[in-house]
Amino acid sequence: MSQKVHFIAIGGSVMHNLAIALHRQGYQITGSDDEIYDPAHTRLSNLGLLPAEIGWFPEKIHAGLDAIILGMHARKDNPELARAQELGLPIYSYPEYIYQQSLNKQRVVIAGSHGKTTITSIILHAMRVNNRTFDYLVGAQLEGFETMVKLSENAPVIIIEGDEYPASPTDLSPKFLHYHPHVALISGIAWDHFNVFPTWESYVKQFEKLANSLSKSGILIFDETDDMLDVIGKNERTDVRPVPYEAHPHKIVNGQTFLTTQAYGDVPLLIFGEHNMKNISGALAVCEELGLTQDQFYRAIQTFKGAVNRMETLAKSSNIAVFKDFAHAPSKVEATTKAAKSQFPKRKLVACVELHTFSSLNKTFLSQYAHKLDTADVAVVYYNPHTLAHKRLEPIEPADVKAAFQRENLHVFTNQAELLKFLLSKKWENKNLLMMSSGTFGGLDLKALATTIIT
Repeated sequence: MSQKVHFIAIGGSVMHNLAIALHRQGYQITGSDDEIYDPAHTRLSNLGLLPAEIGWFPEKIHAGLDAIILGMHARKDNPELARAQELGLPIYSYPEYIYQQSLNKQRVVIAGSHGKTTITSIILHAMRVNNRTFDYLVGAQLEGFETMVKLSENAPVIIIEGDEYPASPTDLSPKFLHYHPHVALISGIAWDHFNVFPTWESYVKQFEKLANSLSKSGILIFDETDDMLDVIGKNERTDVRPVPYEAHPHKIVNGQTFLTTQAYGDVPLLIFGEHNMKNISGALAVCEELGLTQDQFYRAIQTFKGAVNRMETLAKSSNIAVFKDFAHAPSKVEATTKAAKSQFPKRKLVACVELHTFSSLNKTFLSQYAHKLDTADVAVVYYNPHTLAHKRLEPIEPADVKAAFQRENLHVFTNQAELLKFLLSKKWENKNLLMMSSGTFGGLDLKALATTIIT
């Protein structure tokens, strides 16, 4: 008999991917949600997994279910959850369930405030190019991978992107603590998620817990150039092997980055930026632990195009390029802006960031953005006052944003049409545009903007 699993909040990005992965394993999947958007809506619909009606239906919960998987989007008083608790059914957050499914596998967890999606993606790409068998969980859709989650009987290893967000509405401990890794990588610590971790100390503590949770003979891979990680990574645990890394040696020639290696010469890349050179070093360290040789890794990295929404080239001509990046946290904004400028030092850089997340729109947290856009020749910030109202946050004024970024000539827009007009009014010859957000700049058609700019 195949397992029957019900998803409460099936529309989540990882939740619907996990549902699809289990469906492909022959499990009987049901689910509910009070909102389901694309791509989840279409993908679930194509496989016959889309709930017939939107909403919560306690009658879907019955004693014949083998497991309930509870998504973070549900609330603690969810009626389906209450029914499952009444019946005494096994209830898991998705990290707990992934762990249960990988008890007999080597577990590798990629954590950190920035770079974890890219590092995980590089590892998956290198493993696939070299025909290795592996399971995975990654936080973005990757080219060549059908889903963001894969679980199978035969894979000896699972590579997991692990974040520090709470596991579920009933379990506020970080997701990455539930995976119990044999190998953990921490890419860097930069305070984020102000709504969950109100202080720097409370944020750092989560990563200390992850490092301390490693089993005996565990491996901790960490960026030794990160001050906090240098402390955590050199913790006096004699039963854990520390593996420090730093940015891979590289050079930039005519707008293209090459890794410089002694044994293999210059290795051409499709990605760039100092932060990505660190990501490559971290991924290489993990791949070596998983049995890939340096030769196998360097051959694979040449065809890695980057994760979706990470420094994506929207359009380019001989002397103009337009990039889109998911960057929104202060450390990511700084790293991405520096990367775009250093790759094309002779071109002017117009860098535009949208304040869209709870943290970035919080008056107390806003000062974390001080000097983060300093590398840009023209710095622009956009935010929508309606987003503040929707998130029930204290209003902020353009003057607050200028003061926080500590840049007098910062251009601040609260109206999408005015932002668009400003960008289109520029002479773009020998300039690059970088658009950074986890949102949509108020629904701005970035592809159309990019095409207009380069033509």
